[in-house]
Amino acid sequence: MATVVFYEKPGCVNNTKQKVLLAAAGHTVWARNLLTERWTAARLRPFFGDLPVAEWFNLSAPRIRDGLLDYERVTETEALVLMLADPLLIRRPLIEVAGECRVGFDPVAVDAWIGLGASKVGEDLESCPRTHAAEPCKVTS
Repeated sequence: MATVVFYEKPGCVNNTKQKVLLAAAGHTVWARNLLTERWTAARLRPFFGDLPVAEWFNLSAPRIRDGLLDYERVTETEALVLMLADPLLIRRPLIEVAGECRVGFDPVAVDAWIGLGASKVGEDLESCPRTHAAEPCKVTS
């Protein structure tokens, strides 16, 4: 089993479910606060691999949700600058295993990568369940 460094937003319902699944699959999970981590562009960039820049963003981030940022039109450099200034914009979780970095939590992809178990494969564990709730998530650090 793997040692997983898991960058999350503390209190996020889906990040909690994701960590539970990883631990249930036998992985050791080291949770870190994505919002208070000291990111640099060089350190953050590897998590996004060859994904299109628009897929780097957390679509539930207030600036995106409220239409204040046209994330589909920013360049790679602009995206990194924006994310360093406002870590809520970073799609979560960021996951690192044995030097390999990834963003997001697609259960099928995580299962193929490090093993997850079939119980939750296919369930949406990335979209914020509170997006349409009366009270959105509060920012905690």
